[in-house]
Amino acid sequence: MHRHSLVAVLFISATLLARDTLGQDANIILPVARVDSLLRHGTIKPVAAQGSRFEGDRTEHALLSFNDSTAFEVKWATSARGGEAFNNQPRYEAAAYVLQRLYLDERDLVVPPTVLRMIPASVFATAKLRGEPTFDDTPSILVALQYWTMDVTADDVFDTKRAERDSVYARHLGDLNILTYLIRQRDSNKGNVLVSIDSANPRLFAVDNGVAFESPPSNRGTDWQYLRVKRISAATAARLRAISDTTLTRALGVIAQFERRGDEYVVTEPGPNLDPQRGVRRNATTLQLGLTRSEIDGVRDRLRDLIERIDRGKIRTF
Repeated sequence: MHRHSLVAVLFISATLLARDTLGQDANIILPVARVDSLLRHGTIKPVAAQGSRFEGDRTEHALLSFNDSTAFEVKWATSARGGEAFNNQPRYEAAAYVLQRLYLDERDLVVPPTVLRMIPASVFATAKLRGEPTFDDTPSILVALQYWTMDVTADDVFDTKRAERDSVYARHLGDLNILTYLIRQRDSNKGNVLVSIDSANPRLFAVDNGVAFESPPSNRGTDWQYLRVKRISAATAARLRAISDTTLTRALGVIAQFERRGDEYVVTEPGPNLDPQRGVRRNATTLQLGLTRSEIDGVRDRLRDLIERIDRGKIRTF
C-alpha cells in the first residue's frame, strides 16, 4: 500500500475509535489534561507520519500511541540546531499554549495542547521521521508536539457579519484575537488559524505560532498581530484583569525544563530561571526554555493596552 494511503487509514481508524469511546468535543476529542500529560510525560511511540501540508514539509502529521493504548494525531515540529530559528521557535509555540490558559478554560482553548519534548533519535526511526540532534552533547532532538485538531477549516475564519449575529462565534473569535494580539502573531498564512465546522460550537484555533513575540514578520501578512474585533466576552475581560505581572513572569519565564541523564535529556519540573535574558538556556546538566524578560515585557505591555481599550470603551464587552 502507498505510504500516504496507509497513514490515512491509520489516522481514520484512530479517530473513529476515540470518538466511539469518548464522544467528546469534535475538535479536541480527548480531555485536554490527559493529552497534555501524555505528551509531556508519556512514552511516545510514533506509528505513522507524513508531511503536515506536503511531502517533505518541515512539520509532520504523526499518529502517536502510548503505553495505555491511547492513540491520537499530532503536529510534530522538529527544532532547528541550537533550539531556535526564524519560523521555527518551539518555545514560542509552547508559550502561546501556556499564556492562553491564564484566561481561558479547557473547553475554550484556542491553541491545542502543545508540549516540548527532547526525543531520542531512536524514536524517530520507528516512523521514518526526519531530524538531527538539536545540541552537540546529545543525540536527542527538541520537538514541539501539538494535538491535531479535527473537523476544522481555514475558510471564513474572520467573519464580521457572523460575529454580529452569532454571539457564540463572537466569543470564540474574541478569545482567539486576544491571544494572537498578546503574542504578536505575525504570520497570516492561511491554515495557521482555523475554525470548527460545527456551527453550534464554532471554536477557533491558532495552530502555528512560531512567528510571534519578538520574531520578525513573515511575508504572508501580519493581520493577526492586531486587535481586529470590536467586542469580547465580559468573562474573558474579567480574567484578563486578574493576570498580575508576577503571574506572567512565573508562567512564561520557564516553560519547559530537561535534565541530562547520560546522553539523553529527560523532562523535569521547571526550576529557577537560569538566565532571563535568553530563551534557550543550558548549563552542564540542565536545558531550559522560556520567554526572555523582554518578550514577557512585550506581553505585559499589550495586556495593559488591551485593558485600557476596554476601559475607554474602544473594545466593548458582552
